[in-house]
Amino acid sequence: MILAIDVGNSNLALGVYEGERLVEHWRLSTASQATADDLGIAVRTLMGYNGLSVELIEAVVYATVVPPLVGPMEEMCRRYLGATPLKVGPGTKTGIDIKYQNPREVGPDRIANAVAAQHLFGSPSVVVDFGTATTFDVISAEGHYAGGVILPGVGVSSEALFERAARLPRVDLYRPEKTVGKNTADSIRSGIINGYAGSVDAIVAKIARENGSPRRVVATGGWAGVIAPECESVHEVDPYLTLEGLRIIYLRNQMCQRGGAHG
Repeated sequence: MILAIDVGNSNLALGVYEGERLVEHWRLSTASQATADDLGIAVRTLMGYNGLSVELIEAVVYATVVPPLVGPMEEMCRRYLGATPLKVGPGTKTGIDIKYQNPREVGPDRIANAVAAQHLFGSPSVVVDFGTATTFDVISAEGHYAGGVILPGVGVSSEALFERAARLPRVDLYRPEKTVGKNTADSIRSGIINGYAGSVDAIVAKIARENGSPRRVVATGGWAGVIAPECESVHEVDPYLTLEGLRIIYLRNQMCQRGGAHG
């Protein structure tokens, strides 16, 4: 089995794969000060609770946009899982050509998203990741990572609104029955959800005009379930897209190593 871990700014997602099948998955809050022991206990507890033995883990692949957690992640994998993990980053064989001015600027999670989208849905395609930031990753008709768009995430923007507007209450975000709210809470929900959905549709339309219409637009990330259903441009919602990309990248690196050994 392969354990894939995506360490984001807000959430830490884990998935256990047996072949191509996602056997189990979890999402935790990211703690930037977490130690190797914190992470190891969490992983072993989650797996044990779901009847999975850590001895079944043959390999670990991870991506992180939280630099302080690199050391603890590496130590956790060695001490608690008995594995030397593959960290996705500059120099990792991904199988996708990155057409960014500086490829090192592209987050490893975004590369994993692009790899998974290209593998699952073909080219051209667009990934919209509703995380701490809302990111758009564009895969060209040739199968290259063409570039992307970044804007503040749903949670970040909502918190800024609540903090700056003293009379506006914090609200749970879910789809209101009507676009025009009859109370303050529904008005806020409508504005945030429909505002983001409209932004996504507008950006995807501009991407299509510049790069050609994508075969598929796939949404992922923690807010995808809330925003994507209101987007006219989104074809698919895959909450595990990043984990799938990490799994594919791990397998591609294994193939490269075997090819190098035979060459």
